Amino acid sequence: MAIGAETNVKWVDGLRGLASVLVVITHIYRQFDDPVFDASMGENRPMRWDQWPFMSFAGRGRIGVTIFAFVTGYVCALKPIKLFRAGNQEAAFTSISKSAVRRFPRLMLPAAAATVVAWVLAELGMYTVLKHSDNYWLAGLAHERVGTFTGAIYELGWQICKTWVRRENNYDNNQWTMLELLQESYKIYIFLFAVAYLKPKWRMASALLMMLYEWVTKEAVFELLGFYGVFIAEVQVQPSTAAFIEAHHLACHLIAAALMFVGLYVGSYPERHWEWAEWSRNLHDFEAKILPDDPDFPRFSTGIGLTLIVTAIIIVPRLQKLLSSKYLLWLGRHSFAVYLLHMQVFKTVWTWSLYGISIKPDHLNDKGELEITRLVYPGHTWMFVTMVPVLLLTYTCAYYWALYVDPYCERLVNKLMEYVKLDTSKEQTSYLPLRPA
Repeated sequence: MAIGAETNVKWVDGLRGLASVLVVITHIYRQFDDPVFDASMGENRPMRWDQWPFMSFAGRGRIGVTIFAFVTGYVCALKPIKLFRAGNQEAAFTSISKSAVRRFPRLMLPAAAATVVAWVLAELGMYTVLKHSDNYWLAGLAHERVGTFTGAIYELGWQICKTWVRRENNYDNNQWTMLELLQESYKIYIFLFAVAYLKPKWRMASALLMMLYEWVTKEAVFELLGFYGVFIAEVQVQPSTAAFIEAHHLACHLIAAALMFVGLYVGSYPERHWEWAEWSRNLHDFEAKILPDDPDFPRFSTGIGLTLIVTAIIIVPRLQKLLSSKYLLWLGRHSFAVYLLHMQVFKTVWTWSLYGISIKPDHLNDKGELEITRLVYPGHTWMFVTMVPVLLLTYTCAYYWALYVDPYCERLVNKLMEYVKLDTSKEQTSYLPLRPA
């Protein structure tokens, strides 16, 4: 079967599921084991096992959001590219137009619903224990109660709006990615319109040129990986790709192993204090020679690492088959729900299971100022004991969210589209050229 067949692109859903798991792992580390984001335990001090290259790849976690950026580009481009190759540009334009109109409400409605959940929890005082915990990263995520009905409604609306105008949401900080993904999508839609009548090899070259542009302008994640997704979608539906892989089976496996090794190594670049370890100093010095001036080294490292890893996946169909397992596909179907909900479970149920459900009165500090009395973290042992039921609860919530909330949002979007779309039942004049002028 051709590599571009529908049955062979399930691996992208599996990769999306893996991304959501990596995001969860990262936030567990941020809550309970922040040193993993450093190159070592201190200057001139040894590395812990999960700070080693390769071992720190998952814990440092930038790869999760980077995968979402790649998948967005791939998914937005795959169907139009297939239609372009079939010579059916008009159908591709229609597909792009419909996808572009639907894109914002399909992201906004579930994100807004998740914000409402967080808002309700905040107004009910469910984050009070979180605010008093000795975990300052978590405590900073506890949105204060507004206290009045009109004020709370205004704050809810403002936070939903901020998600799409400022990349901020004080009820759910993870939603900073929503605007980035939306803007990436529209850039890709515009790009696809522009290259519709190019030959496939020149479309691929154009996608690589856009990657170079994003590289030079220091867009290290979203557009860079989005256009890489466009490039990979084009490569996958290229008939010669499958023939090349089959004819060079052994070489592809050896190249993929090297790409995977380098990708995991580069993607392990520490978020902080790269100068504390020899391997990260060497990697930093190398990247400083190839990256634009004043780059975001951690994000660029993750982007480079993912491009190498995805290339390895493309040239080894067995890796695609592994990513297409029913377990990863299940995770992929629930990835958006997990992304939207997991921190609300962490900030309430997991926090209560660790710190209890009561707080201590505020006290006076040395300056005579009233200060929060912090609740003491019980230690990693109890954290690991409570982690399994908390994760089960998280994925149970995600399951029911995907079962009820997502379909409801989809129905709302469909009703909106029926209301606003042009009636095409009557004969229409084509406003797009059937062939290049």
